[in-house]
Amino acid sequence: MSRLRWILSRLRRTLWIRVSLYALLGVAAAVAATLANWLPWPLPIDISAEAIDSLLNVIASSMLAVTTFSVTALTSAYGSATSNATPRATRLLTEDDFIQSVLATFIGSFLFSIVGLVTLRVSVYGPQGRALLFVTTVLVIILIVLALLRWIHQLTKLGRVGDTIDRLEDATLRSMKARLDLPFLGGRPLPDDAPGGPAILSDQVGYVQFIDTATLSSLCEDRGIHLDIRVLPGTFLYHGSPLAVVQGEPLGEDLARKVRGAFTVANVRSFDQDPRFGVIALSEVALRALSPAVNDPGTAIDVIGRQVRLLTLWSEGWHKAELHKAEYPRLRVPPLRYDDICDDAFHLIARDAAGQIDVLIRLVKALDALRRIGPEAARQAADRQLRLACDRGLAGLPADHDRDRLHQVLDELDRLWRAA
Repeated sequence: MSRLRWILSRLRRTLWIRVSLYALLGVAAAVAATLANWLPWPLPIDISAEAIDSLLNVIASSMLAVTTFSVTALTSAYGSATSNATPRATRLLTEDDFIQSVLATFIGSFLFSIVGLVTLRVSVYGPQGRALLFVTTVLVIILIVLALLRWIHQLTKLGRVGDTIDRLEDATLRSMKARLDLPFLGGRPLPDDAPGGPAILSDQVGYVQFIDTATLSSLCEDRGIHLDIRVLPGTFLYHGSPLAVVQGEPLGEDLARKVRGAFTVANVRSFDQDPRFGVIALSEVALRALSPAVNDPGTAIDVIGRQVRLLTLWSEGWHKAELHKAEYPRLRVPPLRYDDICDDAFHLIARDAAGQIDVLIRLVKALDALRRIGPEAARQAADRQLRLACDRGLAGLPADHDRDRLHQVLDELDRLWRAA
């Protein structure tokens, strides 16, 4: 994906873009009715200005109240997601297509009614125009009713922990699938023993949100060089952090400036090119649930199951993804390591669940399942997390009975796999 497409995709998910578009459509619909006097055929209805005036007044007053209520409800949902799940999930609420469409429908309808009232009061509409405005008003009312019905259904779950977890899992799943389609962002894998060279250093402080590998590839083709990218989306940069190593040309300021321009650095991480961020956010929900203030082990168990589902996809898909032909052969990009993503998913959960036998058993079963699927590196990563979780559990469980139960679960899992 090029930087332009990425920027456009980000703009499309901002609330003000869709609201502004719907508002313009509402204004355009009201203004377009003034052109009905030039229609070559008469409309079969005759509507008085007073009838349309009353309808538009109802829409204007009700939509103002509904929009105010919706913004209040949305703000409450943001607070609920922040306090009960994780602050990282609020961005998914603001970028939700349905929420944006509903708010845009309410605001667009409000502006349509206001413009319609103004033009109606100044007698811009003739008989044809009033008829067309009436038809348009009926269509707007139908859109409002449909939006309200859908919005009421959405409000029953907006901001709830389950809905927030669903959004986080969906965002992480999309990010993982995108990375599996381009496992090295279109380039070739960068080995651990890659040689050094002239390094291009960061002049910013923040998180890498996006790397424009298409632009970097074109730059390499034009100059006949190779680039070893040293960071991935989600990496936190400091002044002087190495971004890339140049192979084949002395490093100049012009080249360094163009390479730096391909890295988008911001204050926060993004889900788009960063699957680890979604896994970390899900882990944060489990940690919040395991805290003494919340004490909700069921949510932690739910998160563990979702992490298993995501890492199963990753483990089974990465080995095939590595065989993809590189689109940008002059670029080499470091891989996402199983150890890192497995650590993001389970390390802190194992720490906080060490004293809760129900969550710990679920975690042990999940890691035992993961250490038996996928390539060897994935199995080893899951096995390391399993051993760490068992060590912490045996040290943290307060009762001998709970420790014996943990040993029994481990022995039973070993017997089941040997029998299989």
